[in-house]
Amino acid sequence: MKRLHFIILISLLFSLLSFAQSSIIRGVILNETNTPIENVNIKASTGEGTATNSNGFYELKIPYGKEVTVVFTHLSHERIEQTFNLKNGQELEFNPVMLVEFEQITTVVINSNTRLTTEGVVSIDPATLRTIKGAQPGVENILKTLPGVNISNELSTQYSVRGGNFDENLVYVNEIEVYRPFLIRSGNQEGLSFVNTDLVQNVDFSAGGFQAKYGDKLSSVLDITYRNPVDFGIRADLSLLGGSIAAETVSKDGKFSGIAGVRYRDNSLLLNSLETEGNVEPVFADAQTYLTYRFSSKFHLNFLGNLSLNKYNFQPENRQTNFGTLQDPVALLVFYEGQEKDQYQTAFGALKANYFVNEDLTLKLIASAYHTTEQEYFDILAQYRLGQVNTSIGDENLGEVEFSEGIGSQLTHARNDLDAFIINAEHRGDYKIDEESTIEWSVKYTNEDIRDRLVEYEVIDSAGFSIRPPRFSEPNYQPYESFSGPLTAFEEVRALNRITINRFQAFGQYSKKTDWNGHEVFYNAGVRTHSWSVSGEDVETKSHTVFSPRAQFAIKPNWEKDVLFRVAGGLYHQPPFYRELRDSVGTVQPDVKAQKSFHVVLGNEQSFQLWKRPFKLVVEAYYKGMSDVNPYTLENVRIRYAAKNNAKAYAYGLDLRLNGEFVPGTESWFSFGYLKTEENIDDRGYIARPTDQRLKFGVLFQDYVPNMPDLKMYLNLVYNTGVPGGSPSYADPYVYQLRLRDYRRADLGISYQIVNPESKYKAKWKKSVKELSIGFEIYNMFNNQNSITNTWVRDVYSKGQYAIPNYLTPRVFNLRLSARF
Repeated sequence: MKRLHFIILISLLFSLLSFAQSSIIRGVILNETNTPIENVNIKASTGEGTATNSNGFYELKIPYGKEVTVVFTHLSHERIEQTFNLKNGQELEFNPVMLVEFEQITTVVINSNTRLTTEGVVSIDPATLRTIKGAQPGVENILKTLPGVNISNELSTQYSVRGGNFDENLVYVNEIEVYRPFLIRSGNQEGLSFVNTDLVQNVDFSAGGFQAKYGDKLSSVLDITYRNPVDFGIRADLSLLGGSIAAETVSKDGKFSGIAGVRYRDNSLLLNSLETEGNVEPVFADAQTYLTYRFSSKFHLNFLGNLSLNKYNFQPENRQTNFGTLQDPVALLVFYEGQEKDQYQTAFGALKANYFVNEDLTLKLIASAYHTTEQEYFDILAQYRLGQVNTSIGDENLGEVEFSEGIGSQLTHARNDLDAFIINAEHRGDYKIDEESTIEWSVKYTNEDIRDRLVEYEVIDSAGFSIRPPRFSEPNYQPYESFSGPLTAFEEVRALNRITINRFQAFGQYSKKTDWNGHEVFYNAGVRTHSWSVSGEDVETKSHTVFSPRAQFAIKPNWEKDVLFRVAGGLYHQPPFYRELRDSVGTVQPDVKAQKSFHVVLGNEQSFQLWKRPFKLVVEAYYKGMSDVNPYTLENVRIRYAAKNNAKAYAYGLDLRLNGEFVPGTESWFSFGYLKTEENIDDRGYIARPTDQRLKFGVLFQDYVPNMPDLKMYLNLVYNTGVPGGSPSYADPYVYQLRLRDYRRADLGISYQIVNPESKYKAKWKKSVKELSIGFEIYNMFNNQNSITNTWVRDVYSKGQYAIPNYLTPRVFNLRLSARF
């Protein structure tokens, strides 16, 4: 007992002596609008240093009993210098407010966060998301300018990354996985992205080689963090395409904080500019909130909720599409009867409990539920006429179809209903072994209950004859013998599925940052496991299990140049979701295995000064070898899987991105991507995959008038080479490898800030308004004719088929008003 008391006494003495060697300065750094500032560099004259975290908090230990000068610096704010002389063991709270430099127009994100850099994560400034709206505003509008990310449909929020499809991307909000509707088949039916940019604090994106802590998808991770408010505020945005309003608040004692947003969108302005004329009613709305209650310094409870409604009613009337060449112009005229009524209702709720055991150990419990009810109803009769166009200049019939080469009709019918309920329960934890080493882990259970009714058919009549499917088994000897077989639709799918999928997932990973011969080194290693079983009515129960080891290594040499080298890779599995289990005729195949991919990513980053301003060049080369591939066809945004693991594939490419202050005080970037991806189905040889988009150029450029800094401009440019454009129904993909035309688009936005939050002098009526701006936008500024799919029409005379492009939106003008109170 005496020995125990002696050990305790010695430990206390050592603790006191250790504590007495320094004093502590801590606090939070805000800007003039009381918003926390991340990545503020803090340096003491005695050599100590630190940086603020995502909430603006910092803690710095300095020697006691002497004057120590501490300098606070940030790329876009004025420098602060303060001298301290603290007593032995004294703790001082210092909360400076950093002013924005005069030239600064928006927050510049030249990311100095070492963690994100070493992990190969791109961080996007939320202010950029709220400034660069575009035809489909949101995170995806910015992602399409990044290398390796391809979006060739401005009506859609879906994106493909490095040869993957739309189903291969993970999306998290505050560590909670979120979902999207199942049945949406075209960008016209899509409304709002799940992510509400008015609520966002951090946006991190990884295009491959990501860590084991992220789920089992093959392509990318979008990791969103919603912010915890520090004051009351309201943000509103209004345009010809809809509007949004968001409010945030915090209680006086700081225990409760909440942020909520409501959005409404009407795409009539865009859809009425398409070639198909008619009555269209696209209404999309959602309400979202993120609430936090701090019961104590150790226990926090968070709630994320979302209600969303998409309604798309369409009564097409007519359409004329001109195509062909100048020497041989051709036009397709279509007259419609019928209508389409689609509705997608989703509800999502999640609770997240954080228990901070101590400074090193954090335990989390996450429970979420997602419910979607979707219906897709349409009966549309399309009567078409394909013919040659009058090109005689001066003729009163110039531009009209004079000679018909093909006539016919098409009847499409659908009565599709889906009800899906998904629940998740997960425990996560992280333990900081020391300042440079961390262990993270998770155990997760998911239950997916899917009820799906699929009834759709297509009847094609060409020149008075009903077209039967080419695989029809009944022999036809007309006109010598009358046909006695049954009349069947050209395409028909009827299925009723009730499926339950249970999943168990777990991961563990270790991260460490260390010093090796004066060079900074970071490495991460982890493994995931995923076990799932598929069962249901008239479905044999099947179970599968996969393991996915992953690792990352980065080194920052001790050179004069700021250079970092990174390598990442591992196995990535994608266990099938419901749509991947359903084949082309609607039957669920429980034997479908997880698609498997081996990733290798080599990266290099170099930060440098140009024109005395910061820049960064990021280069990444990657290779993905895929097996047990589930082939699919892509039509607009609808994916149809073969529900077979009968293919293998590969993808490789090179991505480059240069970002920096091309104009003082603003961030812009230029990106380039090269991609090649092919698949081999049933050992028939390699052909291009539906997402084989070889070249990609993206530009996001921001500018302002030097003598009038409140007048701002952004330019969003995207160029993608064409992808394989699909093929007629039942066609062999090895025969049809036609590509769509290249996708070229430029969006321009100009705005004037009537009330600037950085202005020190305001009129009386402006004092209640923190920000107020008005502007206009030009979508597809050069009026390029981009197409998303082809419609295949038969020629009566040649018996061949024409690929008629389905064009996207032409040039459209929009007005916008934004305010913050």
